[in-house]
Amino acid sequence: MWIWILIGLVGAGLLAVAYQAVRAGYESAPYKVVRSDGRVEVRDYAALTVVETPMAADNRDGGFSRLFRFISGGNEARQKIAMTTPVFMAGSATNATMAFVMPAKFKPGETPKPSDDAVTVRELPAGRFAVLRYSGGRNAQNEAKALARLTAWMEAAKLRALSPPVYGYFDPPWTPAFLRRNEVMLRAEEVAGSGKVKE
Repeated sequence: MWIWILIGLVGAGLLAVAYQAVRAGYESAPYKVVRSDGRVEVRDYAALTVVETPMAADNRDGGFSRLFRFISGGNEARQKIAMTTPVFMAGSATNATMAFVMPAKFKPGETPKPSDDAVTVRELPAGRFAVLRYSGGRNAQNEAKALARLTAWMEAAKLRALSPPVYGYFDPPWTPAFLRRNEVMLRAEEVAGSGKVKE
């Protein structure tokens, strides 16, 4: 019996390494960690250029496909653009958006114009964010639990949330749920007089 347990553990470990290697092959939105506490980090992000599109809550309206077509050459320059991580999702069930981050080599104003009117280019302002990393599949229950944990941590750390949550997803949908890297992030500001993280 123990040999099968050992084989299972080794197999899971090798699988985890393989998926981490795949994830590491993509450029990721850069940030500076200001504070770390277990699965929560306070990060400073520079301004990010993203391409964004509306999406249904279950993403069955083709939001990902529209963005993927854009980076595959579906833009006025017919330029192919490398995939990056994470894929950002935000908003409510009736007003949700999905966004791809543009590679760092694209300076402001250099991103080609989308061919699809449902895709827009915009800049996310620089700022400080509290971020919780979690695993599991993408669903409302997991997102709500992660947001509740992050909000509780921020209250204890005397950080005020300045924005609705944004969820970041780093892995393709076929990645086993327990190996996925997901994040929920809230733009943050120190509560006056807390003596915690300084701006």
